[in-house]
This record gives sequence, structure tokens and C-alpha cells, in this order.
Amino acid sequence: MIEIIPAIDILDGKCVRLSQGDYNQKKVYNEEPLEVAKQFEDHGLHRLHLVDLDGVKANRVINYRVLEQIASRTSLIIDFGGGLKSDYDVQIAFDSGAEMVTGGSIAVKNPEVFQQWIDKFGRNSIILGADCRNNRIAVCGWTENTEEDIFLFIENWRKQGILKVICTDISKDGMLEGPNVELYREIKERDPEIHLIACGGISCMDDIDRLEEANISRVIIGKAIYEGRIHLKDLRERMEK
Repeated sequence: MIEIIPAIDILDGKCVRLSQGDYNQKKVYNEEPLEVAKQFEDHGLHRLHLVDLDGVKANRVINYRVLEQIASRTSLIIDFGGGLKSDYDVQIAFDSGAEMVTGGSIAVKNPEVFQQWIDKFGRNSIILGADCRNNRIAVCGWTENTEEDIFLFIENWRKQGILKVICTDISKDGMLEGPNVELYREIKERDPEIHLIACGGISCMDDIDRLEEANISRVIIGKAIYEGRIHLKDLRERMEK
């Protein structure tokens, strides 16, 4: 069964969602991220994708206290991303309770450092963030496009030891128009052993079913939950079947 991973994006200490990564298109859903995390836990969810949007802008971890609070007061398994640029940032994230960290821009801008993280912290603890627009990798909070092909980018890092990949189609993120199932299907067909986490565009329960039919085993859901398109009780019932 596909694993459901809810998302919390933190900006100014609040739980927000952006559309296509645009900070000018933000919406605040809750001023207490811990409260949201506890709701997820209460409905039987076990994982959490936590993104430090302040950290993305500052190029360093900012909201580690929020991470620490959620990690210490829930049993959620947290993967943390946003602003991770140095060993110091990664160590702060792990010390604050993250079980995994996600690096995207760093894997493009400073691959030597990202490789060191894999070697130092282990392939089960480091997730590759592969965010793309028109099948080309985008970095720096999605403000900078590159010519890196998404498939080759993932393939190259798999050769360097990466096991887990979060792939976001930026054009779909926050738009509630459905995920790019074909993109995820092709990634999985090229590499059946990859631990692929699909992200972006989930709008309803049928979207989850479509991903599962495409042999995708993990999916991140954000805005659809906050907008009431997908109800936590329905996710619980789905997991209990």
C-alpha cells in the first residue's frame, strides 16, 4: 500500500502553503505547526515532510526549534529540508529530531558536500530532492532553472549511493490539478529499486490511487489536506483497509 506523508511548510513560524514555490502566493493555514502535526499523528499517519521556507531564503536552517518541538512531542518520523547548506546545518537538523534530511540545491551547487553527507550520515538518512520544471532540475527555492535532465540527475546520484528521492513537478505543486503520474512512472520504470516519493499536485483520493497503480509507493500531500480536498479521516480509513 502506498505510504501517505503529510507536509508542513514553515514560514515565519507558521504553517503555510505556497503555489509553485512562489512566496508571494502564500496562505497561512495554522499558526501552530505542532497542532497540525498532532492532528496528523492522531489520524494514524506516521511520517512528516517538514520544510523550512525561512531557511530556504536564508541559506541556513532557521526553524529548527519547530522541528525540535514536533519531534519531541509526537512520534512522527520526520524528514526535514530547507536551508541545508553545510554539515553544521545537517547536524542541527539531526540533533533537533529529524530522522532524515533532504538536499536539493546543494546536490547541484555543491555536489562534493552532498556526497560527504551521504558518506557521513548514511544513505538511509539523506534524501535527494529532485525538483523539476519541464523535466529540468530547478534550484534555489525553484527560482533558478538548470539544464540538468531530471532522469540523468537521479541516475547519477543513485550511482553515488542515494537510495531515497523526493521528486516534485514544480508546475503541479500547490495547484490541486493532479500529479504528473507519467513522470513518476518513468522514473520508477527506469529504476525499480529506487525509493521514490512523489510530490506535487495531489488534489483528491483518486490521485493517490493513480499513483499506486503506477507502482509509486510513497506520496507527499500538502495543500489538498489543508484545503479540505482530502480529509484525514479518509486517509485513516484507507490505511486501515
